[in-house]
Amino acid sequence: MVNLKEKLGAKIQEIRKAKHITQEKLAEMINMDTSNLSNIERGKKFMTSVTMEKLVKSLNITEKELFDFEHILPEDELKKTIIKKLDNMSYTELQFLYKTMNNIPLIRK
Repeated sequence: MVNLKEKLGAKIQEIRKAKHITQEKLAEMINMDTSNLSNIERGKKFMTSVTMEKLVKSLNITEKELFDFEHILPEDELKKTIIKKLDNMSYTELQFLYKTMNNIPLIRK
């Protein structure tokens, strides 16, 4: 992801999914067509400030949370960043991370 529209769209989708809200439901909550919300989430369209305010309120988040893109990077860059962080972890932290990663398939169900 390169531009602001893509990062912001990915962040909205991430928050929406974490809160178990469908696109259809969120679109209804902010009084928007589902296709428009889909375009925003895919980084194809940008939203108005009014829509942004509705999203923040409907998702019960802060503006700061909406613009936290630290982890939204191109895949190769994200992998490099993770590997760098692994080099600085203790053995105990690595064990914890390993256990956590092994539980990801259980979370997906």
